[in-house]
Amino acid sequence: MKEYTDTEIIECLRNRQSYVVHYLSDRYMPMIRLMVYQKGGTSDDAHDIFQDGLIIMLEKLDNKEFSLTCKFKTFLYSVCEHLWKTVLDKRQAASNYLSKRDEPENEKDITEMIDHQMYEKIFHDVFETLDPISKKILTLYWQEVSPQEIADRLGYTYGYVRKKKCEAQSELTEKVKRHPGYKQIRSTEIAAREVVH
Repeated sequence: MKEYTDTEIIECLRNRQSYVVHYLSDRYMPMIRLMVYQKGGTSDDAHDIFQDGLIIMLEKLDNKEFSLTCKFKTFLYSVCEHLWKTVLDKRQAASNYLSKRDEPENEKDITEMIDHQMYEKIFHDVFETLDPISKKILTLYWQEVSPQEIADRLGYTYGYVRKKKCEAQSELTEKVKRHPGYKQIRSTEIAAREVVH
């Protein structure tokens, strides 16, 4: 296999040379797969994380001001590791949410139930402000439709669907955080924690 320097990799990615993506996959995918396996993931998880990692790298490299301050391999690994940690955090949050839903109603704190209803309303209101494509892609993702199938159904490329999903999730998160109702719930929760402690 021909070896590429970090400078050559960066230039090839900036010029969208597909052969360098194959090279990176052959060279670094095993490293990412091992990291994901060690933290409880699957081969599909590793593939998704690697793809998302490359998309983030491309976005950074498209900024001409960007300069690599470490080895490309190290940077790619840290981006993928951060992405995987985010996925694990979301899965844990979903698992906690589902286990809370399984509690008998009378054991739930009434304020928790009110907060939860408010969170759902905020989420729904914010979701409705997204553009139609973002809403469609996110809805299909939440239904566990694969990125490739979403791309086929909607007539987009696989890369576009993954990039659009990342952008839509970021926009959704930021809008929820900026929502006045969300800020109000958070400040109430913080105040309650201070009283307890």
